[in-house]
Amino acid sequence: MAEMLPEAFVQRMQKMLGEEYQEFEAAFWQPRVQGLRLNGLKGERKHLEESCRQQFHLTPVPWVPEGFYYDAGERPGKHPYHEAGLYYIQEPSAMAVSQLLDPKPGELVLDLCAAPGGKSTQIAGRMQGQGLLVSNEIHPARAKILSQNVERMGAANVVVTNHDSAQLTRWFPEFFDKIVVDAPCSGEGMFRKDEAARAEWSLENVALCHHRQQEILDNAAKMLKPGGRLVYSTCTFAPEENEGSIQAFLDAHPEFSIEVREGCEFFDAGHPEWVPGGTGDRELQNTFRIWPHHTGGEGHYLASLRKEGESRITDGGSGRPERAGRSKDRTGQGLDREIRKALELFCKETICWMEGSGENSSKFPWEQETGRYLTFGEQLYYVPEQMPDMKGMKVLRPGLHLGTAKKNRFEPSHGLALFLRTERIKQAVNLDGDGMDVIRYLKGETLSAEVGKESRKGWTLITVDGFSLGWAKQAGSMLKNHYPKGLRWM
Repeated sequence: MAEMLPEAFVQRMQKMLGEEYQEFEAAFWQPRVQGLRLNGLKGERKHLEESCRQQFHLTPVPWVPEGFYYDAGERPGKHPYHEAGLYYIQEPSAMAVSQLLDPKPGELVLDLCAAPGGKSTQIAGRMQGQGLLVSNEIHPARAKILSQNVERMGAANVVVTNHDSAQLTRWFPEFFDKIVVDAPCSGEGMFRKDEAARAEWSLENVALCHHRQQEILDNAAKMLKPGGRLVYSTCTFAPEENEGSIQAFLDAHPEFSIEVREGCEFFDAGHPEWVPGGTGDRELQNTFRIWPHHTGGEGHYLASLRKEGESRITDGGSGRPERAGRSKDRTGQGLDREIRKALELFCKETICWMEGSGENSSKFPWEQETGRYLTFGEQLYYVPEQMPDMKGMKVLRPGLHLGTAKKNRFEPSHGLALFLRTERIKQAVNLDGDGMDVIRYLKGETLSAEVGKESRKGWTLITVDGFSLGWAKQAGSMLKNHYPKGLRWM
């Protein structure tokens, strides 16, 4: 591996690390570690962990409660639990970013450079469906992958947008409580697993990334509320892109300061995995580097910044935003009559109502204290109330996709299946995670159903070991498969 590393990179790292460089270089020869992060939107962590431990050998990641290493020979990405969104496969060092951000239910959060979705889905899990998360990605193809991952994890309060950071400031001036900028970088921390990153590296690209990072940070500053927090991260070792980018930003934005996270267990000074920033030309304390020869994971850099001013942070405990003008369309009264009629019929036949509400209640299971409905042609979405007017905005996912509202009928979306839990469904068929029926379902095949004394018909939630997986439509003893064609296993 050493001879595959760019010479200028090697020279700089030797200067930065001194005697420690040999240990650093040796890490590139080691197999990279594998990690997955449990999805809190799918149930209690203990239950998820117990289920996953029956399939994989898991070892806790020290800095993320829901993070685990798994053995290199295992393939959790090819297990039905992955399709059910029980976990997200994520490099362990990358899990640290959202942990530092510390999102809370009810807050307004922006993931500015979000694809493919690891940080966004981790944030969504912490927010528990309350508040608003805007996940933005500038590249259309990557934004589509981001949207698919958000859907798979069953996140309802996430809006996926496709803009550059400057365009996004138009809709969100001083709007967010917290912002994460996982900035585009030279990718030095990924050299061990990404041959393209090594081949494309150059000192010129490092400088280009530094300038791009300044533009993104400047725009992020415009969208953060006074008193808000901005977490900056990269997956590179370059001081120009790490401490250098933060110092340049602080010089241009005196209203920001590096946040001292005293008492935070994540940054316990005695923790051997973490090294304070300042290695190289810049001496910035209270920023942190993650080194592969310390953690086994890949390289990362993190900094937490606070914007001064009188705090206007959303009350994360209440889930209610500070903005006025909440939608009155919480119960769907503003929907087109035919759409509402079809939706109500679907819910009557398929959904178990909230405890204490009864079937005469007009509250649907995806509705929070606030929210509104939105239609794009025949497609129906439930949008977090805190989301501003989206006119002119490039939006891939304006909220939870409920389904397709056609004349006199409603066809639920795959995203709705992954959002719902089995206790909210009248009719479900559970498949064994180790059995062949679940494989047949994921391949799009028709299944037979155990129907008991009476034949049933209508929409049926397919689950794997109790976790929602997708829809089928039952007629007697047959289950017509509605697993999306684009997701089916070969």
